Amino acid sequence: MKKDLFALAIIIFILIVVFSGTKIETVDEHYLTHIDDIKEDSETIFLTIKCDTILDNWDKLDSTLKNEKYVPEDGVILERTEYVLRKGDTVYDILDRAVRYNKIQMECIYSNNYASIYVQGINHLYEYSCGELSGWMYMVNEQFPNYGCSKYVLSDGDEIVWCYTCDLGRDV
Repeated sequence: MKKDLFALAIIIFILIVVFSGTKIETVDEHYLTHIDDIKEDSETIFLTIKCDTILDNWDKLDSTLKNEKYVPEDGVILERTEYVLRKGDTVYDILDRAVRYNKIQMECIYSNNYASIYVQGINHLYEYSCGELSGWMYMVNEQFPNYGCSKYVLSDGDEIVWCYTCDLGRDV
């Protein structure tokens, strides 16, 4: 009996030591924890998310969104931030990683029209939230690509800007 209790105590002790020093995490948790582990040889990109055009169209904005938690005072939801570029990363991959890491709300769907992901809303700002010509657009290196964000494969040093337009892109 004493041998059984002693063996059980040793097993419990070993389990406590193993599990107290071991952090179990999902793949997403691991990548989000190490999202900004940028090393000297890392390929990187930059991402900005802004909605500053709304500031000039405040009267068109849905009244439930007239709050600084949705539209920051300077119109910048995410300051220019550097992220590690992984092989095959698309504009959507970086956006998805960034909003999860920064706990920014985002909603998207797959669009058959573009055979790509379509971003419906970021930070609770959706298409039509600020007029019938409003919604999200993205630029890479100051150019608006003619295809969906999950089709655009990034290169080292690319600059991505997600911007909210209130006039089908004429105001960004």
